Amino acid sequence: MKRLLLSVLVMSACSGALASTAPTFSTRRLSAEVKMLSSDAFAGRGPATPAETKTIDYVVAQMKAAGLQPGGDLKNGKRAWTQAVPLLRTQIIGKPQLMLTLGDQHESLDQGKQIAVRAPMDGSTSVAIENAPLVFVGYGVNAPERHWDDFKGVDLHGKIAVVLVNDPDFETGKGDFGGKAMTYYGRWTYKYEEAARQGALGLLVIHETAPASYGWATVKNSNTNTMFDIVRDKPSAVHPQLEGWIQRDLAVQMFKHAGLDFDTLKKQAQTRAFKPVTLQGESLSASFKVDKSVITSHNIVGRVEGSKHPDETVIYSAHWDHLGVGQPDASGDRIYNGAVDNATGTASLIEIGRAFAHAPRPERSVVFLNVTAEEKGLLGSEYYAANPLYPLATTVGVINMDALDPHGPARNFSISGSARLGLLDDLIADAKTFGMVYSPDPKPEAGHFFRSDHFSFAKRGVPALSFESGNDWVDGGVKAGKAAGDEYVARHYHQPSDQWQASWPFTGMARDLQVLYTVGSQLANSDQWPDWSKDSEFRATRDATAAERK
Repeated sequence: MKRLLLSVLVMSACSGALASTAPTFSTRRLSAEVKMLSSDAFAGRGPATPAETKTIDYVVAQMKAAGLQPGGDLKNGKRAWTQAVPLLRTQIIGKPQLMLTLGDQHESLDQGKQIAVRAPMDGSTSVAIENAPLVFVGYGVNAPERHWDDFKGVDLHGKIAVVLVNDPDFETGKGDFGGKAMTYYGRWTYKYEEAARQGALGLLVIHETAPASYGWATVKNSNTNTMFDIVRDKPSAVHPQLEGWIQRDLAVQMFKHAGLDFDTLKKQAQTRAFKPVTLQGESLSASFKVDKSVITSHNIVGRVEGSKHPDETVIYSAHWDHLGVGQPDASGDRIYNGAVDNATGTASLIEIGRAFAHAPRPERSVVFLNVTAEEKGLLGSEYYAANPLYPLATTVGVINMDALDPHGPARNFSISGSARLGLLDDLIADAKTFGMVYSPDPKPEAGHFFRSDHFSFAKRGVPALSFESGNDWVDGGVKAGKAAGDEYVARHYHQPSDQWQASWPFTGMARDLQVLYTVGSQLANSDQWPDWSKDSEFRATRDATAAERK
C-alpha cells in the first residue's frame, strides 16, 4: 500500500508537466495510414478474405517499422505477430425466400427492405420454415434480479418471437433498467441469446431509429452479408435458427392485422404486467440454403516488454476489420471502406506503439492488440479474452480506440457508456493537463458500452474503457462537433461513404493520442491496479483474482 501511495503522489506531483513531456504524434502519418487502410485496394477489410492478408501484412510492417516486437501466438518458442482466431462463417446462398402470411394474404418480403435476415449461426446448413406462428414478447427480457419476465412461461418452440429494440426504460427514461442508459438487456445480441434459451425457432427485432441509435441502412448492411461467430460446442444454445430485424412500418401492419395497436402494446411492454401476445392468424415462412465453414482469422499483436514486471500488461486495442464488400449504395459503390470505423483506431494503435517503442522501456509490458471481427460481434476481442495470450488477472487495464474523430481538437472527450472505474479517473485527471474535460456519454441509451471491444474484457473483470473523441470543438464549439457527429451517423456509419477525406487535419486525433499515451505510460510505470467502482457489476469478478496481483 505504501508503494502504491508513493506512486500516486509522484504521479500527482508530476501531472502539471504531462502535457509538455508527452510525445508528439504525426498527423501526416496518421492521415497516410488511414488513407491506405481505407483505400479500395483493401476492399473494406473483411475477415477471411484476401483483404485480411493484405491488412495483416500492412499493419505488421508498420508495427515492425515503429519498433514493436511480435506479441502473438507462441510458435517454436517464439512469438508470432498474430493470434489465430477460429471462426464459424455462414452465408445465405442466393436470395432468401421470405413470406409473411396475414390471414388469407401472402406477402413476399425483400431481404434488406422490409426485413434483414442473418445467415444462421446455430449450425444449420439450410432453413425450411413453414408458417411459423408469430408471438410478440415485449422487449424479450428475462431478468430475475429485477423481477422482470417478458416471457411468462409462453411456449416458443416452433414459433418466431417478435421484440422491441433497447430495453423497457428507453421511452420514459426511468424504471428498473437504468433509465435512458441501456443495460445489456437492451442489446440485440442478448435478445437472440435469450430467445434461444427460451426455445424459440427464431427472433425478429423491430427496428426503430431512436432506440436503436442508427438507421435501417446500418441494420441492412450489418445483417445481410457474411456472418461470423466464435466456434462453439453448442451453438444452438445461444442462437435460434432464424435471427433478423424488421422495419417498424411492417410491425405496425402486422399488429394492426391482428387487431392490435403497436403503440399501446409498446407501453404495456414497459411494465412488469406485460404478457406475451400471439399475432393471431399470422405466420412467417423462410427458405434458403446456407454455406457454412470454419475459417481462421487473426488478431494482430505487437508488444513492448516490461523492464521490471514483464508479466504485468497494459493493453491498447482497436479493431482492424470492417464490412468488406456488400450491398451497393445509391451510387453503386459496394466497398465499405471503414475510414473512421476503424482505420482511425488501427492507425492510432500503430502510432502509440511507435511512441512506446521510442521511449525508455516501461516497467510493465504494453500490448498493442489489433483485433478481428469486431463488426461481427466483438469476436476477435472475445476470443482473446477467452484465450488470453497474457493473463487477465495481471492485465492492468485496457484502453480501446474505436472510430476516433479525424477533425480538429475538442475541449472535451467521452467514453462509450457510463461505467465507473478507476481507469476513467486516471483518464480524466490526465486529460485536464491537456485542457480537456470529461463529458459523460451523450447517448447512454445507445448502449455503446456493449458495442466496442473493451466489453469483452470488462465482463471478465478487467478494467477497460473505450475512448471517444469530444464534440466541443475548439473551432466551432458543440454546434460544429455535434453536427459533424450526427452527419457521420446518418450518412456514413457502416456505409460505403465512410472514406478518407483530404480535408481531415487529424490534429484532434494527435492531441487525443497524447492523452491516451500518458494514461497508459503512467500505468505501465507504476504499481497502480485500477478497479471498478464498488457498485459495479464487474467489481466482484475482478476482486476474485486479487491474490494473483502483487
